Amino acid sequence: MKISVSMYSLNSTVQKEKWSIADFINYAKSISLDGVELLDFYWNDKGKELKETIAVLKKHNLAVSAYDVTNNFVKKSSAERAIEIAKVKDGIQTAKLLGTNIVRVFSGDLQGQLTYEDAQAWIVEGLKNCAESAEKEQIYLAIENHGLLAGKSEQVEEIINKVGSPFVKSTFDTGNFLLVHEEPKVAFDRLKDKIVHVHFKDFREKAASESVTGFLSTQGMELVGTVPGDGQVNLAYIVQGLKDSNYDGWLSIEYEGFEDAQVANEEAVNRLRELLK
Repeated sequence: MKISVSMYSLNSTVQKEKWSIADFINYAKSISLDGVELLDFYWNDKGKELKETIAVLKKHNLAVSAYDVTNNFVKKSSAERAIEIAKVKDGIQTAKLLGTNIVRVFSGDLQGQLTYEDAQAWIVEGLKNCAESAEKEQIYLAIENHGLLAGKSEQVEEIINKVGSPFVKSTFDTGNFLLVHEEPKVAFDRLKDKIVHVHFKDFREKAASESVTGFLSTQGMELVGTVPGDGQVNLAYIVQGLKDSNYDGWLSIEYEGFEDAQVANEEAVNRLRELLK
């Protein structure tokens, strides 16, 4: 298994220090990573920056573990959903240029009174449409268990099965299951055969004395991002399960806490390396 860090994992530093994508890649090289996870919303001038990004990756001999598209298929009109489909298809072509065969995708977000049952058909329709392009390019669409609408493992599994493409799989986010009150170990056991990308992440319950704003769960619990290993996720169980499943893909760190992001990510990398021994 190989280790990468998501650019989003350094988001506080990116915003504070105005990092470019190249700056982030330079940082990744400085902590001896195998690769980086890049996201669609960090481009300022994609046409110009894409060439620079590819050049910096080549210079440092770093791979791209995944290219992340920030799509949302939970839109009431077909015209709105067509825009989201176009985002994913553009992401497939960008991933190809970046040399990765993984495009992280979302299902969609809570909106008004809409439920997962209301939105499932839109999600499946969108992914089926995108899967045609993914299959042609031999690139996986890896659905992240993100947000509160379709964040349970059984929902991710159901969507994958209904789309019915060998190129639609799972980005298994170890922490996000806590937001929908599902034990990550249980989720892993359900999805382990469908995983093509992993977000190595952890959360803990916010203390009453803390003034930070965390993430609200489906039951109103507030969770705060931590360095992996300091929270509620049994990461050793998941890493061992990946080993037992002969998973040979990427483990990509995604830190969402309030500590210094560079320090937190470097500690996360060290801890993950220990688990992989």
